[in-house]
Amino acid sequence: MQRPNRRSRTLVASLATLMLVATVAVFSTIGSASPNAAQQQYGPTNTAPPVVTGDARATQQLTTSNGAWQSTTAITYTYAWQRCDAAGSGCADIAGATANRYTAQTTDVGKRLRSEVTAKNATGSSVAFSALTEVVVAQNAEGQIRLANGLISVPASSVAAPQRLIVSDIEFSQMPIRSRNPLQARFRVKDTRGFVVRDALVYANAIPFGRITQPGEVRTDQEGWATMTITPTRLLPLANGYLLTMFVRARKSGDNILAGISTRRLISVRTARPAR
Repeated sequence: MQRPNRRSRTLVASLATLMLVATVAVFSTIGSASPNAAQQQYGPTNTAPPVVTGDARATQQLTTSNGAWQSTTAITYTYAWQRCDAAGSGCADIAGATANRYTAQTTDVGKRLRSEVTAKNATGSSVAFSALTEVVVAQNAEGQIRLANGLISVPASSVAAPQRLIVSDIEFSQMPIRSRNPLQARFRVKDTRGFVVRDALVYANAIPFGRITQPGEVRTDQEGWATMTITPTRLLPLANGYLLTMFVRARKSGDNILAGISTRRLISVRTARPAR
């Protein structure tokens, strides 16, 4: 076998030296990297969600904690508040609510709230949400009664501007209307705080006039319902595609019917051919 000459041996030794240098350089680079480099390419890690404390009631203040976070560098926090529906869905940011405290508004009544905390460090940010509050209720009012269904009833006399009355719910004993026999119509009155209102005066009439026998004003009961008898006349068409349209007004006794806290609403109920 022919032995390698001196030139060949020198070339092999040079290549081996270059490979050794390259290997040392690679391991030196790995060894010098921060042990937390992989961890710090992300924002802080939330380990416990924020907690909201306070009474979920209009005009009352709620406060959120930051929650618990893990990070190897300093954290700064920013805040937002969201309003959700009573089922806890459809959440959306509340404009201007950017502190760790939020005072519930009348517009929050019947809704649920939650806080949104953003934690930021030198390499990123992360977001965590609190649990939802209870459904926000209205502030205390004179003469209020908590009903068995959880609603709060107040007398119409306790409602004053800037609050107003609202015709919130409508029920008919016959829908669609298929005959000219008397039927029951119920109109529920609330105020803009979300209370049901008792002793409000409710008036209703058909448009055009003459399609029902005109009922008198009716007072709402403790649950805010005014129940009246509606009797259609021969002027109301009982056919598919027609409507009984009614003007409904609610007011406080003694108020001007065109002013005060009164409210008005147009409602429509379908009619149909008589059942055979």
